[in-house]
Amino acid sequence: MMQNLVRGGIAGAAGTTVLNTVTYADMAWRGRGSSDAPAQVVDRLARAVGHPVPGSGDTRDNRLTGLGALSGLGVGCGTGVAVSVLRRAGVRMPWWLGGVVTGALAMAATDLPMAGLRVSDPRTWAAKDWVADAVPHLAYGLVTYAIVVAGEKRS
Repeated sequence: MMQNLVRGGIAGAAGTTVLNTVTYADMAWRGRGSSDAPAQVVDRLARAVGHPVPGSGDTRDNRLTGLGALSGLGVGCGTGVAVSVLRRAGVRMPWWLGGVVTGALAMAATDLPMAGLRVSDPRTWAAKDWVADAVPHLAYGLVTYAIVVAGEKRS
């Protein structure tokens, strides 16, 4: 079981690296700015649990930016672990479908809290916004699921 958890975490970390690469390439290509949504989600969650992020001005903003990025890494690694555990439990799909489902899980894990905390409303997003969100998550899912499956075959 521990091997599955480690495999999933590694797969999720690799997938997150791919997601970030695709996202940054899109930012460079289109000249768009980075999203402050992860920082806003962290800020609202921290306040909701009674532990607001300390500091003021740039110091606080920088903490929130860092915590937002770390939360993305956590979601990526956590989704990888969940997918690896599900495969061990017998949930097996073809590589391409498993990749799509894995990407959709990671996308839901980021977009649902944004919507629930009213940081962003995906119902109002334009097509380009959906593409900018879906394509990196699809790349994440395909890489993460492929590594989980490949790691199983070596065990």
